[in-house]
Amino acid sequence: MSRLCQTDGLSEEQDEIVKAVRTFVEEKVLPVATELEHADEYPTEIVEGLKELGVFGLTIPEEYDGLGESLLTYALCVEEIARGWMSVSGVINTHFIVAHMLMKHGTEEQKRRYLPRMATGEVRGAFSMSEPGLGSDVSAVKTKATPNGAGYEITGQKMWLTNGGSSNLVAVLCKTDDGAESVYKNMTTFLVEKEPGFGEVAQGVTVPGKIDKMGYKGIDTTEMVFERHRISAGQVLGGEPGKGFYQMMDGVEVGRVNVAARACGIANRAFELGFGYSQQRETFGKPIAQHQAVLFRLAEMATKVEAAHTMMVRAARMKDSGRRMDVEAGMAKMLASEYCNEVVEASFRIHGGYGYAKEYEIERLYRESAFMLIGEGTSDIQKMITGRRLLDEYKQ
Repeated sequence: MSRLCQTDGLSEEQDEIVKAVRTFVEEKVLPVATELEHADEYPTEIVEGLKELGVFGLTIPEEYDGLGESLLTYALCVEEIARGWMSVSGVINTHFIVAHMLMKHGTEEQKRRYLPRMATGEVRGAFSMSEPGLGSDVSAVKTKATPNGAGYEITGQKMWLTNGGSSNLVAVLCKTDDGAESVYKNMTTFLVEKEPGFGEVAQGVTVPGKIDKMGYKGIDTTEMVFERHRISAGQVLGGEPGKGFYQMMDGVEVGRVNVAARACGIANRAFELGFGYSQQRETFGKPIAQHQAVLFRLAEMATKVEAAHTMMVRAARMKDSGRRMDVEAGMAKMLASEYCNEVVEASFRIHGGYGYAKEYEIERLYRESAFMLIGEGTSDIQKMITGRRLLDEYKQ
């Protein structure tokens, strides 16, 4: 077992869960990941295996039939899954965010209605905040929910929904005119139920189809179009309109720890591949790992993998302790995603021309790592969040 990405202070139960996921990845994910990714094929059997392991309910409290584990346990499992195939970690990420938002902000009725079925994977969650042309400017949300009798009508267009087709419960951020002075207090999160699939998946809700992407293949990334979709007031997350922005930001915060964990997993796998190849490939009569240029590169790669893992673990532990951790989550996400790309590129260079061939796993990681730079907020957004918070902390 690698000495990298080890986590001190885990309980026996945490250690057993992470080992079980690692074994599953070794036996069920790594052998088929590249083939499924190249075919852009949904990993149905892998997802069913994750259901059996209880991963879909990992952080859901035991009173709602989950395992009641911490964000740290979840992040370590995501790290292992992403090491096998990053797309699979995407299957559970948005599901996890929606479950987290329900646990933290949902009414008791909403928790009892959804969480037990989310724990088994019967209900699969998706998270919808982005829109065409929106980017990182959440205040510019145009999808609007208008009061209509005892409920609302939603009209607008959403973009970049991971699990947009396979999910049957979507947390959707909408603009609502609640009379508040701040635009951020005129936003509401709705829990939209739909059928899995594409086309018209609910009254007034259409999922056109999968968006073809450079990487992050196998799972469905979609648009979602609302045309006067009628929804009851009981589907407002928490039962009170005007709190959607803050609910979504809470979800994004834990999502950033998730993306940091994914980046750690990809980087660790890229290091393993580069380290292995460098001991097999020979030039000038010796393995290339014995050439100083390659040896230095391997040392730098290992250091970056370890640094990213350490920051990710710290952010997760801070969230579990109940402390504010927007700075730590932003730092971890930024560092892990940037280092992930640097480690993957270094491994790609070690592979030389073979790294460009699709039969080698590093080619897939090269495309997957790019997504880490933009998922759950770009590095520039993380710097902005971190910088502003630090200005508050270190005011002269």
